[in-house]
Amino acid sequence: MSQATWAEYSIPVKLKVQAAKLTDEQFALLCQENPELRLELTAQHELMIMPPTGTKTGWRNSRITQRLANWAETDGTGLVFDSSTGFTLPSGAKRSADSSWVRRERWDALTEAQQDSFAPVCPDFVIELRSRQDRLAVLQEKMQEYIENGAQLGWLIDPLEKRVHIYRPDQSVPDP
Repeated sequence: MSQATWAEYSIPVKLKVQAAKLTDEQFALLCQENPELRLELTAQHELMIMPPTGTKTGWRNSRITQRLANWAETDGTGLVFDSSTGFTLPSGAKRSADSSWVRRERWDALTEAQQDSFAPVCPDFVIELRSRQDRLAVLQEKMQEYIENGAQLGWLIDPLEKRVHIYRPDQSVPDP
């Protein structure tokens, strides 16, 4: 679908797939067969279908990931992942943040097979960058889901409203 066509829909598109009993392997194949889409699966077995980002958002995402990776390389305590990386959260959801960081000891505790799939670990730090097509409420729910599943810090960067929402366990999100 073209970007103009996607704008006509409520983004992201949600499909209920609970009755289909989508296995991990089937979800991985679905992602591989549809590389033009960004697919995620919620803990409630809703398939989230999102188009690729626009070029401006892609550029911003790459800068965020680059800066996080530069810091992580200097710090040495963890690994950085880009927006195409999916993780299996403790809730069973399969999510992908725009940029994320996992402490090295948690990553090293995973098997090789787990590292090669949607790793069963919630990132310690996640960043979501709102694009023009994103609904803020959907991203806020996603950030809360990361915190509920073990993330220690989350940044929701909203260039549209020029705000950053900061998420931490057991703390309310302060107004920027």
